[in-house]
Amino acid sequence: MDSIYQSIEILSKEKGIDAQIVLDAVKDAMLLAARKHFRTNENYEADFSGKEGLKLYAVKTVAEVITDPALEMTLNEAKRIDPTADIGSVIRIAKPTDALGRISAQTAKQVIFQKVREAERDTIYREYADRVGELVNTTIKRVEGMDLVVDLGKTEARLPKREQSRLETFNAGDRVRCVIKMVDKSAKGPGVVVSRADGDLVRRLFEQEVPEIYDGTVTIKACAREAGERTKIAVQSKDRDVDSVGACVGMKGMRVQSIIRELRGEKIDIIEWSEDAVGFATHALSPAKITRVNILNPEERHMEVIVDDTQLSLAIGKRGQNVRLAAKLMGWKIDIKSEEEKRQEMQNAMTLLSTGVPVSSLIDYGLAESTVDALVKGDIGTVEKVGSMTPEELESIPGIDGQAVAHIQQAINSYYGQEYTQEAEAAAAAADDAQADEAVAEEAVAEEALAEAVTEEAVAEEAVPAEGESAQSEAVAEEAAAPESGEIAEDDGSATIVEPEVQA
Repeated sequence: MDSIYQSIEILSKEKGIDAQIVLDAVKDAMLLAARKHFRTNENYEADFSGKEGLKLYAVKTVAEVITDPALEMTLNEAKRIDPTADIGSVIRIAKPTDALGRISAQTAKQVIFQKVREAERDTIYREYADRVGELVNTTIKRVEGMDLVVDLGKTEARLPKREQSRLETFNAGDRVRCVIKMVDKSAKGPGVVVSRADGDLVRRLFEQEVPEIYDGTVTIKACAREAGERTKIAVQSKDRDVDSVGACVGMKGMRVQSIIRELRGEKIDIIEWSEDAVGFATHALSPAKITRVNILNPEERHMEVIVDDTQLSLAIGKRGQNVRLAAKLMGWKIDIKSEEEKRQEMQNAMTLLSTGVPVSSLIDYGLAESTVDALVKGDIGTVEKVGSMTPEELESIPGIDGQAVAHIQQAINSYYGQEYTQEAEAAAAAADDAQADEAVAEEAVAEEALAEAVTEEAVAEEAVPAEGESAQSEAVAEEAAAPESGEIAEDDGSATIVEPEVQA
C-alpha cells in the first residue's frame, strides 16, 4: 500500500498538482468501478489509509421499517456489525476490492487519468492566465500537422500555423522565443497557445533591446504588424533630451537590426507618435511624402490623404500594405487619393452641380441613405432625373423595391413642394417691392406737380399788378417828372430860374 501512496506522490509532483487531488481521483475511480461491477443501488464510499490502503464500503442506514434493502438495514443486522448501532445510525459494510476485475480496473484507470488531466489543466490555467503577452523561451518538441508543439518546461504549448511567420520554418529541437497569446482551459490538447506573429512579440523584443523602453523613458504607443512582411511601431519619449526614434534604432542601427534578425528579416518602421492626427498620418504613411490631409469625420475617425501622382503607389504599398498598417496603427479610416484623382473628383462634383441638384439632397426630405446609394449606383445622380422617371423605371434599379419607390416619390413631392413654396414667396416679395416702389414714384410725381403749381402762381402774382396800384404808380411817376415852380434845376453846374406859366 505504501507503493500506491508513493506512486500518487510521484504523479502529483510530475504534473505539479496537489496529492490530495490525485487521491480523490483514485477514490472516485474505485467507486465507479464498484458500481459497474456489483450492479446494485447501494451507496459506496472509498477510504484510504497508509496502513490498510484503499478500502471500499457499502453504506446503509439503520431503520425500523425497511423500504429499500439496498440502502437500509434492520437494527439486529446492524448490531452484528457494530454493537453500538441504533435506529438512524449509518453502518459501513466492507466490500472486497480484489473482485472488481480487469474491466473495472481499466475503467478506474481512465477515470484517474481524466481527473488528473482536469486538475493539471486547472493548475496550468492558474499559472499562465496572468502571463498573457509575456515573452518566453521555448523548444520545438514535435510537429503536429501544420501546428507545432513547444515545451515550456512545466507544460506543453501549441504554436498554430496562423501564429507563425511565413518567413520562418522550424524543426524539432529548435529554440525559439514566443509570446503567450492565450490560455484555453477547455482545450483538449495543450491549453497554452504561443505566437510568433503577434505584435506583442515586437514590443517585448524592443523592451529587451532598448533600455529606454524598459525603464519607461520611451513608450511604445501603438504597434501594427503583418508577420513576415512589415511592422510599424509608434514611440514617444517622456524626456525632451531623449530621441524616441533614435533610441530604438540605436547607434548605426544595431538595436533594431538585432530585432530584425530575430524576426528573420522582417521590415520595421519606427515612427514618432503624435496627438495631432494630421502630423501622425504624415509619419505613419512614410516613406511616402504626403501633400495634404483632410479630416472628413473626426467622430468616426475618417480622413482623406492626398499625395502626388508619383507617390500614390508608394503610399498604398504592396497589396495595400502600407496604408493598411498605417490605418491600423492610427485607428483611423484612411482614403488615399492622388492629385489627379482629387481634381477629377472636384470636376465631376462641379459638373454635377451645374447640371442639376444632387440626389443626396433628398436625404433632407426623409429619403434613406441606402436608397440614395442605390440611385447613385444606378447612375441616377440628380433630383431632376429621379423626378422624370416612372415607378417602373425606378423599380428596375437594383436595390429599389416598391416601398423604396413610394419613399422616393414622397421625397420628390416634398422637395418640389418646398421649391414651389419658396418660389411663390419670392415672387410675392418681389411684387410687394414693385408695388411699394410704384407708390413711392407716384407720390414723388404728385409732389413735383404741386411744387410746379406753386411756382407758377407766384410768378403770375408778380407779373400782373392790381388796377389801383397801377394808376397810383402812374400818378406818382408823373408827379415826379414835373418839377414845381421856383425850383432850381441843376444842369452842368449852371443854375436856371424857371418861371411858372401864367394861366390865360
